[in-house]
Amino acid sequence: MSVTASWSGAGGGAGLLVHGGGGDVHAHRLAAHEAGCERPAAAGYRVLAQGGSALDAVVAAVEVLEDDPCFNAGTGACLTREGALELDASLMEGGELRAGAVCVLPAFKNPIAIARAVLEDGEHVLYAADGAAAFARDHGFEAVDPARMITESARNKLAQALASGKAASWAGGTVGAVARDRHGCVAAATSTGGTAGKRHGRVGDSPLIGAGTYADNAGGAASATGHGEGILRVAMAHRAVSRMAAGVGPGEASQDAITELARRIGSTAGVILASPDGRLGLARSTKTMTWAAAWEGATPICGH
Repeated sequence: MSVTASWSGAGGGAGLLVHGGGGDVHAHRLAAHEAGCERPAAAGYRVLAQGGSALDAVVAAVEVLEDDPCFNAGTGACLTREGALELDASLMEGGELRAGAVCVLPAFKNPIAIARAVLEDGEHVLYAADGAAAFARDHGFEAVDPARMITESARNKLAQALASGKAASWAGGTVGAVARDRHGCVAAATSTGGTAGKRHGRVGDSPLIGAGTYADNAGGAASATGHGEGILRVAMAHRAVSRMAAGVGPGEASQDAITELARRIGSTAGVILASPDGRLGLARSTKTMTWAAAWEGATPICGH
């Protein structure tokens, strides 16, 4: 397994790149998934264009992705074997290396907003399960009826996974965003429902800092998607950012990360990157990974 597609943009200055997850989106659904990435890219870039922070921008983008049932995050997320939602999300900013994350979170509308509250609270980095839900309630978030977030597509995906006897990835996959703001700070955010038919309590790479999400102004920002257990084992997001810190551009660094994952673990994945100077790049070894990018002086673009 090797890199099947990659992209890099000149960028510079403020810019943002989002992904709608690595997987195998059917051809007739690709346009809807690309449109589903264009909207959050526009929302995140509006924050940057108004002088907002990279952290604010990635949260704004991922909240839009979480609200879109096309994707496996927030509303429409994958279900456990028992038919429950267990949501994961994380984000990190590259200046003071602040980070916040939640995992095995029950039905709350925007897990990334709760992860943001964890980051701002500053006492801990990662809360899990009942502890994550308690933290959310303590900070003004309200749990919602799971029926409002569980879609028919998610139920069908669970049925397929149960029939096959193993957890299955989602065609649209995990969602994420990376950004660089006008002040030179980078940030990354990632959110997911995991895999359909996963065991209760399973946690993949997405909420783990250094695995699915990482940001450091010295190197850049990364958000990963794909086979969570493999991404976790190679700390792929940190690996990609470290390559950029060593002077490698985001296009090459993303390809290196995907190639190394395949070589060491044999897993497929995708990753999006933003460099400290605002260049953007991505690579994938999955069949598809819908994405959209926006940066100063350029027309927003998307692809898969």
